[in-house]
This record gives sequence, structure tokens and C-alpha cells, in this order.
Amino acid sequence: MLYHLGYVSTQTRPLVRDDLSSLLTDALGRNQELDITGLLLHREGSFFQVLEGEKDDVLKIFDSIQRDPRHHRVKCLFEGEIEAREFPDWRMGFVELDGVDVGQLPGFSDFLDSGRPPR
Repeated sequence: MLYHLGYVSTQTRPLVRDDLSSLLTDALGRNQELDITGLLLHREGSFFQVLEGEKDDVLKIFDSIQRDPRHHRVKCLFEGEIEAREFPDWRMGFVELDGVDVGQLPGFSDFLDSGRPPR
């Protein structure tokens, strides 16, 4: 059964480019092995991620994420069965939004710039 799960979290310490590269390298290898697809967004110390795959594998990865010391305040936003993947070709699509003028992006919503933390 295909399953998806989306969550937000907050990094516990500043992450530099090498930290993010290491995180992505680890995630790509694990996702390839478990046939997981998804998307990871990072902005101002917060993460938003969507994971897709077999339910047991998605939940196994999410459990690992919740125990990862690089972030905390992990909150599941949605989860459930799906008929098809939203990101079938993305083992880990990643977008770093720090330094990006999100107001110039198609489909922009100001919820990211409302003066509240990005989470």
C-alpha cells in the first residue's frame, strides 16, 4: 500500500551547506534502498518534508527522523494512503529557501513572510 506523510521540524543547531549535503546524501541512499520518494524544503532553520512509499518504510524513516538530534519539534501534518506518488521521480527533491525572494516564485503565498517563524 502506498502511503505518504508530511511533517515540519526545527533544526537544533545552525546547519551549514556541508551539513545539509551530508543529510541529503544519507537520505538519498536510504530512499533509494527503500523506494522512497519525496520533497524536502529548508528555510530559516525549519524543515518541511513529504515522504512517499510503502507504509512500513515511510513510518520507519519517520521514526528515525523523530530521533535525529539535528532537529526537534517534529510535527506530523498529514499522513495516509495514496493511490499514486506526487513525486515519483524524486528520491529526495530538495529546495533551500534561505536567501530566495519567495515573493517572486510562481504561486507565492505570504504565509512564509507573515512575521511568524517559517514553521
